[in-house]
Amino acid sequence: MELTLVVLIIIVGLTFDFTNGFHDAANAIATSISTRALTPRVALAMAAVMNFFGAFLGTGVAQTVGSGIIGAPEATSGLLLVLCALIGAIGWNVFTWWRGLPTSSSHALIGGLVGAALAASATVHWSGILDKVILPMLLSPLVGVVLGYLLHTGILWVFRRSAPRRTMERFRMAQTVSAAAMGLGHGLQDAQKTMGVIVLALVTAGWQDDFSVPVWVIAAVAAAMAVGTYTGGRRIITTLGRRIVHLDPPRGFAAETAAAAVLYTTAFLVKAPISTTQTITAAILGSGATRRFSAVRWQVARSIGTAWILTFPGAGIPAALLYLFLHAVTPL
Repeated sequence: MELTLVVLIIIVGLTFDFTNGFHDAANAIATSISTRALTPRVALAMAAVMNFFGAFLGTGVAQTVGSGIIGAPEATSGLLLVLCALIGAIGWNVFTWWRGLPTSSSHALIGGLVGAALAASATVHWSGILDKVILPMLLSPLVGVVLGYLLHTGILWVFRRSAPRRTMERFRMAQTVSAAAMGLGHGLQDAQKTMGVIVLALVTAGWQDDFSVPVWVIAAVAAAMAVGTYTGGRRIITTLGRRIVHLDPPRGFAAETAAAAVLYTTAFLVKAPISTTQTITAAILGSGATRRFSAVRWQVARSIGTAWILTFPGAGIPAALLYLFLHAVTPL
């Protein structure tokens, strides 16, 4: 039973990572596609490659997710908890992808872990969730908005006397770099969350003593996310790239650069599992607001905000119910 559950968790974890890739592909490339800096096929291929290499840049976030969110029970009960958390997160990812809503796969995973842990009467590290999840969740979009706004304001001032057509062409080229940086940051942040859950399963099963991430886990997760990213989530790409605000290359460059800066800072310095989706969406709002606040389609932004709020219960409640059901019918 234990071996079966561990293998199943690895398979379902990689499936979650795949859904994370196609759900969050828009994070890195929506702005570049909408401004026509890159074609969809080239943008998806670049994002997939950068996601793959980004997964190898660090494991600090993985250790936070593995050890700082919940304390899973030992053996099969703990493994069942982790499995239900992953299934709850996958369900939310698929539902919001179908609705075209750019919600957070990271917060869906954490919501699934907390929901299943509460159902299992397991330990929930509320102080860790406050410090590493809730506060970064609130602060990273605010920083993204401000950075996006300030960066595009600076671009407008520096290039105020430049020929518009030439400026647009320059920033279309620059967006290749900023989109690559965003793809690398997405791999750095989001791939580590699945690594953390797989390592949590290995520790719970007693297969390893600490929360260090084996190389084979990094490689498997990186490959699954890269394939998922190349598959792409075109519904969400449309929402991020066109429905929130009309983007031109300078605004797209400002949004991607601001979001990438937040992703790297939180991954390397804070080791916090923040949402790449929230960060890039906020940066798009900030860069778009430099035209005028009415240029932003705030109704769409409010719909996205509502989906963000519902992410924790949307993944956590199904995970909790599934755990209660499987615990009742499975001999442990």
